[in-house]
Amino acid sequence: MSQYPLIIDVQTLNDHLIDDNLLIIDLCKRELYKANHIPGAVHFDYGHIIKVEKPVMGLVPDDAHLQTVFSALGISSTTHVVAYDDEGGGKACRLLWTLELAGHHKVSLLNGGIFAWANNGLPLEQHQNHPIPASFELYKDTSVIATLDYLQSRLNEPEIQILDARSVAEYRGSKNFAQKGGHIPGAIHYEWTDAMDRNNNLCLLPMEQLQATLAEKGFDRDKTIVTYCHSHHRSSFSYYLLKAAGFRQVKGYAGSWSEWGNHPQTPVEMAAD
Repeated sequence: MSQYPLIIDVQTLNDHLIDDNLLIIDLCKRELYKANHIPGAVHFDYGHIIKVEKPVMGLVPDDAHLQTVFSALGISSTTHVVAYDDEGGGKACRLLWTLELAGHHKVSLLNGGIFAWANNGLPLEQHQNHPIPASFELYKDTSVIATLDYLQSRLNEPEIQILDARSVAEYRGSKNFAQKGGHIPGAIHYEWTDAMDRNNNLCLLPMEQLQATLAEKGFDRDKTIVTYCHSHHRSSFSYYLLKAAGFRQVKGYAGSWSEWGNHPQTPVEMAAD
């Protein structure tokens, strides 16, 4: 198998565990990784791909840092990365999105993460695996990222839509983690966990159902969709949801609400209960 789907199911991954070009990255809590993980998976600390400049929490580290981190992880131009976590995919997707930003597009999300794997009776191991360093060549792909300036200059453009992946309370402004509450003007709310099947290990709901929901909410495949949450953690999952659903022009706003909601010159909207 030379290519893998963007969203890979546990059975398919199990069938290809020994593929030479496959690197499985575990972003679960370290204690959980030590107790049980997918055979061959290496553990990765989420903090290595996040830059904090308070109050902004989810910025992207500089290129040199990312190149060092991804080289140490053992990612080369031929590596296909499959990432998973223990929360439905937020951390895993932020890693994959960061890889895409760094020019590496051979990535997949394991649908349902470690719980889908374990609950399907697939093999687990306790041996801690250590990555074999490689030479990662970074080629910045800015097509996957939206910046503060990008959004400010395009708020009124009809070709741009914005997906707010936060909770209803955050979107409405009744719950707030920044100086300002509310949401980016015009943003459409679609909480990231609403795309998950809570009765099936937080796997994605059936794609036909997700596509219908996205259409009902007004998302247009011919437009550019920008996803955000508070630190582009939850909204990284939404980014891959959109891509898996057939949207081709998708960007993630790394600064998200921790930047927008703390900036003195950004407009906000509030939603009624």
